[in-house]
Parts: sequence; structure tokens; C-alpha cells
Amino acid sequence: MKVRFRQISTAWYFLASAVFIYIILLIFYDEIFFTSLTFVYNILIKVLPFFVIAFILMAVANYFITPQRLLKHFRGRGIKKWIFIIVGGILSSGPVYMWYPLLADLKKKGLSYGLIACFLYSKAIKIPLMPLLILYFGWTYFTVLTTVMILFSIIQGMLINKLIKNQV
Repeated sequence: MKVRFRQISTAWYFLASAVFIYIILLIFYDEIFFTSLTFVYNILIKVLPFFVIAFILMAVANYFITPQRLLKHFRGRGIKKWIFIIVGGILSSGPVYMWYPLLADLKKKGLSYGLIACFLYSKAIKIPLMPLLILYFGWTYFTVLTTVMILFSIIQGMLINKLIKNQV
């Protein structure tokens, strides 16, 4: 089987380059090699539990929260709808453009532009990044940042509802 170099991803070239550099360091500058290895090990020991927590949170969210369940709650009334929109935005994964068809379909079924904006704004709160945010900046910063983002998603949604209602 013939391997074509054009089919090899640049990530593999990067990995091969890093391994090559580490081999050179091990041969000629073993002290730098072991210092670097110790540094990477210490970071992995600190961060790995948070990655495991993030993985578990994402797996649970993807298993229990499906687009069909969210659709049912997005049609609710009052504050319940806003809460589900915010939670849906936070729990949504993947690139934002993948959500546009679903949001367009919800718009046809009566979802307001303000709720769509609130969903998209809330999407900036990422579950996989929460553990690292807490690790590096602490619980206070995490709580304040998340609260402000949620409040401003609601404010943004209400403003968009008012602006679009006045234009139509």
C-alpha cells in the first residue's frame, strides 16, 4: 500500500517535529528534556481531573438533552421559556452554524428573534471550559462571569424583541 504525503495531516507533521525536537534535547541537553517533561507532567496532573469532569458533563448533557426535548420546552410561556433557552444555549455543543437550521425552524414555529439571540449569546458559556475557568481564575470569577453573561443574554434578547417589534 503506497502512502501519499499529500494525504498526511499537518497535525502529524507537527507531532513528528515535536518528537524529533524532544529526541534531540534528550541526546544533547538531557537536563532541559527532563525539566520540560516534569513541567508537562505537573500540568497534566492538575488539568486531567478537570478534563474528566468536563467529559462526563458533556456525555450526560448529550445523552439526556436532545433537540426534541428542547423544542418541547422552547414553546413554553413566560420565564420558563427564557430559562430553557439559556440552558439550551449553554448545553448546546458544536459550531454555531450547525444550530441555524434548527433555530430557523423554531422561528417558523413562533420563536422570537429575542429568544434566538438569547440562545446564541448563552452558547458562549461552554461546559468543557468551565472546569479550567474555575481552576485558573477561581469560583468567584466563574460565578460572576457566568451570571453576567446570562443576564446580558436576557437583556440582549429583550432589546432585540423590542427593536424588531418596532421595525415591523
